[in-house]
Amino acid sequence: MKNTKMIAAMLASMLMLLTCFVASNSFAQTKKHSSMMKDCCMMKEGKMMCMKKGKMMPMKHDMTMENGTKCMTNGECIMKNGEKMQMTEGQCMDMKGKMDMCDKMNKNEKHENTDKDMVMTYTCPMHPEIIRNKPGKCPKCGMKLIEKK
Repeated sequence: MKNTKMIAAMLASMLMLLTCFVASNSFAQTKKHSSMMKDCCMMKEGKMMCMKKGKMMPMKHDMTMENGTKCMTNGECIMKNGEKMQMTEGQCMDMKGKMDMCDKMNKNEKHENTDKDMVMTYTCPMHPEIIRNKPGKCPKCGMKLIEKK
């Protein structure tokens, strides 16, 4: 009788372990689809837009990125060091505060180049996250910004 209770307790424990293992695997995160664009704010058709969980919507409130950069609803960005810049058509800033062109983030979206899309951008050779729409100096190291290709 004592052995039967011990065997039943062991079986119940093993069944609970198996159930926990199966449940934890069924709730595991799956890999996100690679064509989904990252969460960011962007200038699109002259308006600031916000991308969250693959859905694009107008940006209604100013946003503060992880690195302290603030993006305003009018497209102005204030870096942590106080430097201001205006986002131009096609530029986007991810939630970490890194500036890039939107078409690089979402290569599956078809886009035809027009004259208004051909905006010259400048970047620092040592700090590629620094992107400006006019020549100048890098706020981090003082190097001359070069044309971004």
